[in-house]
Amino acid sequence: MQERYDYVIVGGGSAGSVLANRLSADPGTTVLVLEAGRPDYVWDVLTHMPAALPLAIGNPLYDWSYYSEPEPHLHDRRVQHPRGRLLGGSSSINGMVFQRGNPLDYERWATEPGLQNWDYAHCLPYFKRLETCLGGVDDWRGGDGPLVLERGAAANPLYDAFFAAAQQAGYALNDDVNGYRQEGFSRFDQTIHRGRRLSAARAYLHPVKRRRNLTVKTFKLVHRVLFEGERAVGVEYSTYLGRGRTTSARTVRAGEVILCGGAFNTPQLLQLSGVGNADELKALGIDVVADLPGVGENLQDHLESFVQYACTQEVSLTPLLRMRRKPQIGLQWLLRRSGPGASNHFEGGGFVRTNDTVDRPNLMFHFLPLAVTREGTSLTNGHGYQVHIGPMFSDARGTVKIRSTDPREYPQLRFNYLSTEQDRREWVECVAAARHLLNQPAFAPFNGGELAPGPDIQSDEDVLEWVKDNTETGLHPSCTARMGTGPMDVLDPDSMRVHGVQGLRVVDASALPHVPNGNLYAPVMMIAEKAADLIAGHTPLPPSDAPFYRHVPTA
Repeated sequence: MQERYDYVIVGGGSAGSVLANRLSADPGTTVLVLEAGRPDYVWDVLTHMPAALPLAIGNPLYDWSYYSEPEPHLHDRRVQHPRGRLLGGSSSINGMVFQRGNPLDYERWATEPGLQNWDYAHCLPYFKRLETCLGGVDDWRGGDGPLVLERGAAANPLYDAFFAAAQQAGYALNDDVNGYRQEGFSRFDQTIHRGRRLSAARAYLHPVKRRRNLTVKTFKLVHRVLFEGERAVGVEYSTYLGRGRTTSARTVRAGEVILCGGAFNTPQLLQLSGVGNADELKALGIDVVADLPGVGENLQDHLESFVQYACTQEVSLTPLLRMRRKPQIGLQWLLRRSGPGASNHFEGGGFVRTNDTVDRPNLMFHFLPLAVTREGTSLTNGHGYQVHIGPMFSDARGTVKIRSTDPREYPQLRFNYLSTEQDRREWVECVAAARHLLNQPAFAPFNGGELAPGPDIQSDEDVLEWVKDNTETGLHPSCTARMGTGPMDVLDPDSMRVHGVQGLRVVDASALPHVPNGNLYAPVMMIAEKAADLIAGHTPLPPSDAPFYRHVPTA
């Protein structure tokens, strides 16, 4: 007899973990999770030690390591895009900074047709439901959710200088950038609990994995959604053996199929299944089930770079990079879940407006008391510090398109970074804002000179050339199967169902209409929490009446 489940969830990442937990809470409902990656083994130090995150990114055991097509406005560089290759998805390899975005982001969503129930008032109750905020519970923060959030300690002297410099630069300090007001500088919330990464899988999936009605299978690559007419009835999948090898395909039937593969894999799987731009699908010999030209369009991301300074005092974290220190750090973490290994070290930052014509912050700072590359190598033999910066509201748009009918072949990713005048202008403003802050008097005792971009990079043209050579993804790809009721929209906002078909829904970062101002993990978890109610037929949580800060920009 062929396997059959009420819900088949494709992807055991951030959104998939939430749905698996919430939908299987009904013991009369059967749920299957198919994850292409491996388990997040409890003994795996690189997954669970917060400071080990640079060792997981780029490692094929943990990271699918996508690359963009050559980006014409970045000197034809192909930008690497890490994506989690294990249960928990990218929440198992991300930077563990938890940012909701600005309330006005969700007000913007609600101005578009069909999205009136996705304004801040309707989203805030789900943000609160998912979290236990150890920084304090109030009208904006939750206290009994699965995801425990700890506030960064920010105890290094360089953090003291950073927050003082922010005030000297004219910015305000803030108790909680996820609360009433986002704008300003604060210690950041982290998805770290008791010195250990708390991924979506650890927070949502593992506590309920013994439920008899929940089945989780890893190393299962889904090839396509199966349709009978316009109704999704199951999926075809195989066991992934590594290095592009799979077993023979098998099928499983479902009452409903829910795609949770993220901004790359969800549009890829829709297209492989005959849902997308009809002309493009026909050109690949794919039978069209639904002509939805918006599938794979509207790709958005945050681009970021590092402004780095040498430090004249021996107070940075540079010694932690030395090989002889790593065994000691690892042993302290293994025995006590404490010490340098128990933090991501992105413990504070802020949100600012780079000009007064915008109504909300368009630049996010992440401060790091260390001058280091994403791969974990230092740019100086001495001490240093850096800020991660980049515009939050780029108007560049890209695409995700399959190359063939082979599900193992990565899709084409085109972001079109720096392709707009707004993008280029705001990047110049971002670098100037970072330099302005890092050269305030509070940093004078530590300032050993700028390492990057460097003192020779001064003109707008030189700054942009440096940006083209040195920027990286902010790890927030999204919006490629967006909610809405317009001609290029893919999902019904009131049910998360794919337009034009039945029995098929999408719940992940691809559903966002616009990327929020902040890291992506929190908005994805919020969407998954709300979608769980919509799918299960529960009455949605009532909207909140908590106020939020509104800046009134100049004309």
